[in-house]
Amino acid sequence: MERTVEAVERQIAAMGCDVFEVGLLKQDASDIEPKMVLRTWDKESLFRSISWMRQQNLHGRNIYVRPKGEHRLSLVDDLDVAAVTKMKQTGFGPAVVVETSPGNCQAWLKHPEQLPKDLSTATARALAKKFGGDLGAADWRHFGRLAGFTNRKSKYRNEDTGLYPFVRIVDVSGSVYPAAKDFLKSIQRELEQQRQERDRRMENAARSYSPRGPVKNIEAFRVDQRYGGDGTRIDLAYSIYALSHNVSRADVAAAIRSRDLSHKGSERRQSDYVERTINKALANLEASVSGRSR
Repeated sequence: MERTVEAVERQIAAMGCDVFEVGLLKQDASDIEPKMVLRTWDKESLFRSISWMRQQNLHGRNIYVRPKGEHRLSLVDDLDVAAVTKMKQTGFGPAVVVETSPGNCQAWLKHPEQLPKDLSTATARALAKKFGGDLGAADWRHFGRLAGFTNRKSKYRNEDTGLYPFVRIVDVSGSVYPAAKDFLKSIQRELEQQRQERDRRMENAARSYSPRGPVKNIEAFRVDQRYGGDGTRIDLAYSIYALSHNVSRADVAAAIRSRDLSHKGSERRQSDYVERTINKALANLEASVSGRSR
């Protein structure tokens, strides 16, 4: 128990988050029990639950952890010792390295600041490519294993003893990796180039789709009974229509915002909603143009 507590405390401290999601997965769960049990805990609650997690682990559940919400970490999964060594030698020293099975590691890298979801996913994918990690595990909210518990995958069970290997901490620093600043700038540049190219392609599609005739405003869609007063449907339908009539992206966004969007959440969430709606409309137009050109 003491070794488990020590391992959990070292990993959680190195990750440096305030709130975590813990997943307890049992692949062969029966029909009367959940395959995944999910808990959201602050650090103190997590530490108080170690005994319970040990019991769940003993009964076949694998124990996983990830930060709650957006965060400043990237998980690189399925690394060998040579890859971890290369990370350290090239300025990408992880905040914590966990051995999940003999010779197989997961590394959590710490960034200087919290990353938005798109940048976090792009960064995780770039790190996985750079060091030969698992691209399937490279996204902004993937679970990693929590040290101090056993890896309950059947292929790792010792046939002689019936025991499973412990997930253990190989290295811990809790530090931001030295190459973080320049590396993140390069990922941000790539994302911006991708966004610009996507917007250019979609806006070209909108212009090529453009029909003739007078342009209706969004109020005409809000009173249209076909949409049943559904604001989300109205916003998308208007966006498709307006963009196809060469209304600027900024004017479409202003039209959508002419209704109360406070139910969408914070100002940032409202902006995300408006951007998603316009991007979806542009994608719809691009698909229509592509279909007509075939």
